[in-house]
Amino acid sequence: MSQNSSISATSPSRSQAGSAGRLVRKTAVELVVDELRDRILSGAIPPGSALRQELFAEELGVSRLPVREAIRQLSAEGLIDMIPHRGAYVSMLSRAEVQEFFDIRLRLEPWLLRLAVQQREAPDLDLASGVVEQMDSAEPEQWGRLNWQLHELLYRSAQRPAALAMVRALHEKSERYFRFQIVNAPIRQQAHDEHSELIALARQGRAEEAEAALERHIGEAAEQILAIVDHLLDASALQEPA
Repeated sequence: MSQNSSISATSPSRSQAGSAGRLVRKTAVELVVDELRDRILSGAIPPGSALRQELFAEELGVSRLPVREAIRQLSAEGLIDMIPHRGAYVSMLSRAEVQEFFDIRLRLEPWLLRLAVQQREAPDLDLASGVVEQMDSAEPEQWGRLNWQLHELLYRSAQRPAALAMVRALHEKSERYFRFQIVNAPIRQQAHDEHSELIALARQGRAEEAEAALERHIGEAAEQILAIVDHLLDASALQEPA
């Protein structure tokens, strides 16, 4: 969408197919949410940027109400910070936070997978295969949730609930960064192949190979996300006044 274009809740290009095959029109709020989310995740609106409701309303051709509601929803997603008496700002990114999250994941998740593979729970692996297929066409805002579902299915037969809860918390805190990854990096096929490999190794009971494959998978994801965060932080720094 161009910077000067308006959005319309009746635009066919923004329509979705309903369960009965009918076209379901997105509301103005949903369209504004999509537009602001896309700009934040792509870096078009850099971290730390102030969000002026009146400017977005004028630019997008809507009233302030849907813009206000969109900002509220994106705040709940962790993409926007609401600062009392100051307004709304795009949430800052933290390279150190990303690095720490992935360092912990690399220590916990391969161990959990090794234990789980030794159990070889076929029903969980069948469900995991279905999640991989869903991820192929998932929207960015769905990616983190589905990614966690997949990993949970791979690990839960390890029967280590405390460790699994820790990993789940890390995935939830990392969801914003997963969205940056899926928007900015061409990873869908790579993710499909790597997740499928993990499932196949688990089915075959090859615990050591599955553990090594997961270490590679997490390490490569960390490199991709850190590179994106660095790029977005550099872009944000360039926009700061001298």
